[in-house]
Amino acid sequence: MAMPQKNTFQLLCLLLFFSLVSGCGSRSSPEQQVARPPLEVTEASIADVQQAIKRGDCTCEQVVRAYQARIAAYDQPTKLNAIVVTNPAALETARQLDAEFRRTGKLRPLHCTALIVKDNYNTAGLQTTAGSLALKGFAPDEDATVVKALKAAGAIVLAKSNMAEWAFSPMVSISSIAGETRNPYNLAYVPAGSSGGTAAAVAASFGTAGLGTDTGNSIRGPSSHNALVGFRPTLGLLSRSGIAPLYLRNDTGGPMARSVADATRLLEVMATGPDPADPLTRYGTGKRPAKGYQAFLDPQGLRGARIGVLRTLSERHPDPRVKALFEQAVVDLRRAGATVVDVEIPDFARVSANQWCSVFKHDINQYLGALGPRSPVQNIDQVLASGKYSAYIKENLQDELAHGVSPGTSEAGCGEAYTDPRRIAFRAAVTAVMDQYQVGALVYPTWNNPPAKVGDFKGYQGDNSQLIAPHTGQPAFTVPMGFTYAGLPAGLQFLGRSFDEPTLIKYAYAYEQATHHRKAPARFPTLARQAPVK
Repeated sequence: MAMPQKNTFQLLCLLLFFSLVSGCGSRSSPEQQVARPPLEVTEASIADVQQAIKRGDCTCEQVVRAYQARIAAYDQPTKLNAIVVTNPAALETARQLDAEFRRTGKLRPLHCTALIVKDNYNTAGLQTTAGSLALKGFAPDEDATVVKALKAAGAIVLAKSNMAEWAFSPMVSISSIAGETRNPYNLAYVPAGSSGGTAAAVAASFGTAGLGTDTGNSIRGPSSHNALVGFRPTLGLLSRSGIAPLYLRNDTGGPMARSVADATRLLEVMATGPDPADPLTRYGTGKRPAKGYQAFLDPQGLRGARIGVLRTLSERHPDPRVKALFEQAVVDLRRAGATVVDVEIPDFARVSANQWCSVFKHDINQYLGALGPRSPVQNIDQVLASGKYSAYIKENLQDELAHGVSPGTSEAGCGEAYTDPRRIAFRAAVTAVMDQYQVGALVYPTWNNPPAKVGDFKGYQGDNSQLIAPHTGQPAFTVPMGFTYAGLPAGLQFLGRSFDEPTLIKYAYAYEQATHHRKAPARFPTLARQAPVK
């Protein structure tokens, strides 16, 4: 039966309307277009994006435009302030991926994954400052090793995110290049540091997933404060080459995402194997599972598992609401099939003591010197002399310059994770307890307290992430555990044996699938139906 002309016109208008909203409109038949709505990028996973592209519902270019529209609508207007700079080449990269898909009919592993990248990862041709005004305008010639791998897998660097300047703060993400980032769940509170910009941006769906770095807390803390999944992998699994260091002996990059599945997909690509530019990666040789990490995304992964509750950390003066969430998490682990037992690391205070070492000056000077003559500063002394830094880090800078040492000195704890006797002994003590109780992981709250209010530097308390993994080199993952006061998130942390990411993925994924605590921040909803930013 022929359709009346007026109704035809109305249908065409409706289809045009859907093609403009949220960046993705269907390219299939009119009947399919009406039956299947376009992709909404808010909370969209990597799989969601790729399935929409495969179906012809949208193009990668439209996905990128949708994220750009959210950044424009929400980042500065709300004073979230998560983004330092957007990538002007992102749309062209998306068009190239679209052309490749039309030509081959195949998608790369991370095809059209729009990444929010912390501003201490080198990104070729795109400003990289580590939060410092002293590096404003500087764009490296080469990508960091893991950024290069992610791009080759089809990911797009969509934007660079704000951070604690030079990664000095685990509590706040304040920089002289971009100011202060806030928590999208409640703008009166901090997102933690130093990867708070990535965390806030990913939580608000400014991109598909993101990259952070973790010296002591800086992936897991911000992920916990923003209802995200954050992976701190085993030291040596991922290359740190091309990432501005804080203390390289503790530093690692890692994924930050809205789901365990997305974080795992990023990890699988980032674990590139030994990198001559990062000697520590030789310890990761042969450690990646032959079948890849995604094979361990098992919703029944907690059945038959044994997990240890590390009360030494969970009972460090926890906030009552966080404590209640943690005790419920223990119940949920048991309901999902795990045997959960309390464990204790004998003489924890002694074996964990004196692990930190001030190697920032040595490490950052090597990084800055390698940037070449185009870099506005060649060493950290020049940064201090320039006066181009946030007031809150002045004491840190002065202290590091006055008391910094070189790695491998006789000072206890200054060596890397696999040769320093103090660090080896700490890792052995933790592993021995895991072996004794036959547990695959230890669990505790990522933070024992809710996020602090903006401006409350005295509110920094309850951070459990600093105490084991940075020194032992073991992997530690955080997963959303629920919400505390004022709509603020909390996280559950899983600590595993060295290079046993597969077990942590199984446990974290099964817990996530059993609880589904992740919720989008209400202040950053789906955009009103409108054309994407051009």
